[in-house]
Amino acid sequence: MIEVVKSIILDFQELPLETGVPRHLRTAVVSGKATVFIGVRRSGKSTTLFQGIERLLRDGVARENILYLNFFDDRLHRLRREGLATITEAYYSLYPEKKNTETVYCFFDEIQAVPGWEPFVDRLMRTEKCEVYITGSSAQMLSKEVATQMRGRALSWEIFPFSFREYLDYRQIKSAGPWSTKRRLLIQKAFGGYWETGGFPEVVGLDAHLRIKVHQEYFRAVLFRDLIERHDVSHPKALTDLAHRLVDNTASLYTVNRLTGYLHALGHKAPKSTVSSFLEWFEDAYFLYTVRIFDASLARSNTNPKKIYCVDHSLVTSVASGVLVNSGHLLENLVFMALRRVFPEIYYYKTRGGQEVDFIMQTRDRSRTLVQVCESLVQPETRKREITALAAAMAEQNLDAGKIITHGESENIEVSSGMIEVIPAWRFLLSMPETPE
Repeated sequence: MIEVVKSIILDFQELPLETGVPRHLRTAVVSGKATVFIGVRRSGKSTTLFQGIERLLRDGVARENILYLNFFDDRLHRLRREGLATITEAYYSLYPEKKNTETVYCFFDEIQAVPGWEPFVDRLMRTEKCEVYITGSSAQMLSKEVATQMRGRALSWEIFPFSFREYLDYRQIKSAGPWSTKRRLLIQKAFGGYWETGGFPEVVGLDAHLRIKVHQEYFRAVLFRDLIERHDVSHPKALTDLAHRLVDNTASLYTVNRLTGYLHALGHKAPKSTVSSFLEWFEDAYFLYTVRIFDASLARSNTNPKKIYCVDHSLVTSVASGVLVNSGHLLENLVFMALRRVFPEIYYYKTRGGQEVDFIMQTRDRSRTLVQVCESLVQPETRKREITALAAAMAEQNLDAGKIITHGESENIEVSSGMIEVIPAWRFLLSMPETPE
């Protein structure tokens, strides 16, 4: 196995780096801590590693001081049995002169595929002169269990599909304001492209047929590799049917009881506890996200209906049956993902009168923000409903400002509780920070 690992190490040193579009991710390397990048598969985590390698090479680090391994490489399968210590044995048998004298930069792609990786990385950080960078597609890599295993030796950063700003970078359109009329029109036109393709880097620039095909392949890969294989699911068809049901109902309310009943109607015997586990695993894979009602009582927040969102609005259109998903739901999903980049905790709000506001977020300083999403306020009934709900929520939360995100409309609306800003989605996306501040 050592010879196989040596060969992989040397092969990588001869390969050109595919660094893609620079990501708008503010990270910091902390001495003594591994840097961990996590997110849904195909979101660009490996490319982010390559961008880090490129920066090191630009700073004068020798290529031989960079150790890169992708643990989805089938040649590394035997590491599960023989142990990860084989990696350091292989590297230092190639470069014995570097041990404890030169810093080695270790880049481990999808390392969670190998059991026992946490104590290995912990030992590496303690006993070798190295910096460690890791990617994975499981939110468990943020969990207390991992932090405990590594004794606090990890700092995690989330990677999502392209933001609108990153999409504009790909299209070579400057997003920074102020905008000339021409630039603003270019940005608005580009938003139409982002609306169609979504943010997965691989599908940007593909025609519709290929984009749908690639999205559907992502969907299958997440289900089978990140869920069914990883968790040894005994009801794989039930999990797949549930995933389709949830994607079809993007931006809609669900309850575990209703979902369990739906699966029973299809002939699956999955109990409620299994359905709850499926939902947790979807979120763990950064694929589907659950949003709870905003309530001081955790019990009430957990027992009330919840809303479901997908990691990418365009993937929804490629995978969904098309019966239940509409453009209003897709816009709400797009806004959710822009918020999720910045706010780990997002809720929906229900006023005392039973009116719903799509999102409420709380920042570290305990201040709150209310955001409503509505494709258009042109219809008087829709306008009244959306404004009334947001104004009531503002009053109840003692906030003097709220936002309504639309597909293309903008205005300021004064209400008794304060001011509502109506913003077109493209402008809202460019107004948002892209990483937590």
